[in-house]
Amino acid sequence: METDYSHQPVLLNEVLEALNIKQDGIYVDATFGRGGHSSAILNRLGREGRLVAFDQDPEAIAYGREQFKDDPRIEFEHCNFSEMESVIVARGLNNRIDGVLMDLGVSSPQLDDAGRGFSFMKSGPLDMRMNTEQGESAMEWLARVEPRDLILVLKRYGEEKFAKRIATAIVESRAEQEINDTTMLASIISDAIPVKEKHKHPATRSFQAIRMYINQELPSIESGLQAASSMLSVGGRLAVISFHSLEDRMVKRFMRTKSSRPKLPPGLPIMDKDEQPPFRLVGKSWVAGAEELAVNVRSRSARLRVLERIQ
Repeated sequence: METDYSHQPVLLNEVLEALNIKQDGIYVDATFGRGGHSSAILNRLGREGRLVAFDQDPEAIAYGREQFKDDPRIEFEHCNFSEMESVIVARGLNNRIDGVLMDLGVSSPQLDDAGRGFSFMKSGPLDMRMNTEQGESAMEWLARVEPRDLILVLKRYGEEKFAKRIATAIVESRAEQEINDTTMLASIISDAIPVKEKHKHPATRSFQAIRMYINQELPSIESGLQAASSMLSVGGRLAVISFHSLEDRMVKRFMRTKSSRPKLPPGLPIMDKDEQPPFRLVGKSWVAGAEELAVNVRSRSARLRVLERIQ
C-alpha cells in the first residue's frame, strides 16, 4: 500500500472554524482520505474527545488504522458515508454528534495513484472504484454500456456538450480493442472533441462523469447529507466541502431547505415557534484564500458550506 503521498487537506483552517470544536466533543470525519482533517480535529480535542472516521476506500482505512493505532480517541469504519447513520446509531451516538465533515469527490491519494485509474495524466488500469472491494470497474462498464446510456451519463455527471461524439468514439473503439487503460480512454475522448477548452484537459469532464456514475456519488451524497444532519446534537454542525457545481448545487439546495421555514397552507393554527426550522446556515460559503491557492492548486475549486442544528 502506498503511504508516501504529500496530502494537503483543503480549507483546513476554515473547516476547524466551521466545526467550532469542543475539547470533549464527538465528531465524525465522513471522508477520512489520508487523515489531514482528522489529524487537525484530534489536535483540538481533549482526552475525552472522540472522532469516528469513515471511508469506503479500504486503503484509506488501512492507512488510518496504522497511523493512529496509538490514539484511542479515533475509531474507523469501512463504509460509504451514506451508511454512517446506522453505524452511529449502533454506537449509541445518535443526536450526540457535535460536528460532521464531508469532503466530497475523489481524494488526492486516489488521483495520484495511477493504479486506481482516476487520472488521465498517468497510464493505469481503468478502474475508478473508490471501494475496490465491490462493484463494477470503469473498464467493465465501458465494455458493455449502451451508447444512449453513456451519452446520458456524460451529460448529467460531466455536463459534457460533446457527449454524443465521445460516446460514439468509445463504442467504435471498443469494437476494435478493449479499453483498459486511462491514457487510452483519454486519447479517444480527446480525439472526439472538435473544440478544446483553454486550461482544461479534454477528458476532464468525461472522467468526472464516469467516476461519479461508477461510484454512484450523487445518490450517496444525498443519503449522506440526510444521515449527517439527523445525527447532530443541538449546536452540532455539518461542514461540507464540494469541488464542482453538481455537488455544490446539491449541498446548497439541501442546506437551504433544512434551514427554511416549512411551507404551510394559510390559516392553520400554528404557533410562530412551531414554524422555526431546526437548522440555520452558518455564513454563506468559504473558498480558499490566496495563501492556500499558492501552495495547493486543488483547492481552487473547493467550496465549504456549513449547517448548524439549533433545536
